[in-house]
Amino acid sequence: MRVSDFDFELPPERIALRPASPRDASKLLVVRQEALEDRIFRDLPDLLRAGDVLVFNNTRVIPASLSGHRTGRLGTTPRIEALLHLRLDGSRWKAFVKPAKKLGKGDRLRFSRDGSSLFIKEICATVEEKGEAGEVTLAFDLAGPSLDDAIASLGQMPLPPYIAGKRDTDDRDRADYQTFYAERDGAVAAPTAGLHFTPAVIKRLQELEIKQEIVTLHVGAGTFLPVKSEDTRDHKMHAEWGEVSSATCDRLKAARASGGRIIAVGTTSLRLLESSGLEPFSGTTEIFITPGYRFRAVDLLVTNFHLPKSTLFMLVAAFAGLERMRSAYAHAIANDYRFYSYGDSSLLFPAP
Repeated sequence: MRVSDFDFELPPERIALRPASPRDASKLLVVRQEALEDRIFRDLPDLLRAGDVLVFNNTRVIPASLSGHRTGRLGTTPRIEALLHLRLDGSRWKAFVKPAKKLGKGDRLRFSRDGSSLFIKEICATVEEKGEAGEVTLAFDLAGPSLDDAIASLGQMPLPPYIAGKRDTDDRDRADYQTFYAERDGAVAAPTAGLHFTPAVIKRLQELEIKQEIVTLHVGAGTFLPVKSEDTRDHKMHAEWGEVSSATCDRLKAARASGGRIIAVGTTSLRLLESSGLEPFSGTTEIFITPGYRFRAVDLLVTNFHLPKSTLFMLVAAFAGLERMRSAYAHAIANDYRFYSYGDSSLLFPAP
């Protein structure tokens, strides 16, 4: 399909720069094939039924945005910004860097951050490999927990460019850009559909006998990248690491056999469940879902409102239908819904 088929006009004032407070006070647009319904997110449990299963992604965002300088060459030491997006092993990460043209294989980088109270002052890495579109492989001098501690100390939360371009990252973002149930470090972007959930919403789900399951997908920075090709067939997704346990698969299949529906909390959970096919899974996925895809594992989807011409808008168009999602987004814009990571939510029912 043409990428332009997924374009739409979004007024800049519809982009949320802070989340709703409290989180479950955000708007919820219910998108059924026959109608649209405006609700509040805390109403979600009452829109589901006993025996349904919500699948949450428990990844935890790390402060993966690093600032530093190239060192080791004679002359200048240009400033380098690096966004880690995929861990390869104990000491190596894939990262997007700016300006990539200033770096070559073998270059040394020294990352640091202003702040006299920092226990770790700097960390160094070597450019092991240089790829396309500003991607490099960084081999750090530290490894394992020591590297994790250094990144946590020196890094900043990697807010999406549509927020970071309008305001500075601050201490509030360390809490705001994290689900309250996050457990496993490794994401460089939040599974933002989960940001609306609160302990009160979870309690209500439990009272209504709506089940919860946990999977892990470490969301990569590729989720921020624009689709530059003109045809969806020419776009390459970046790999993300995920895991679905055998016990989770067994419970999900049992719930379906009993008439329950599997509801993905976010496109991250959906991509992982569809990659697994409800079978045990541990590894990387590069799944790219566009209209025409046949969904195997997910029955409903909770998700935020996505960017024009993005892979995520293509995914929701595949799930609920392109024209239905065009209508839903037009309704959301006309009714002051807030878009993107800190924005409002939707509950999508599938296209026939």
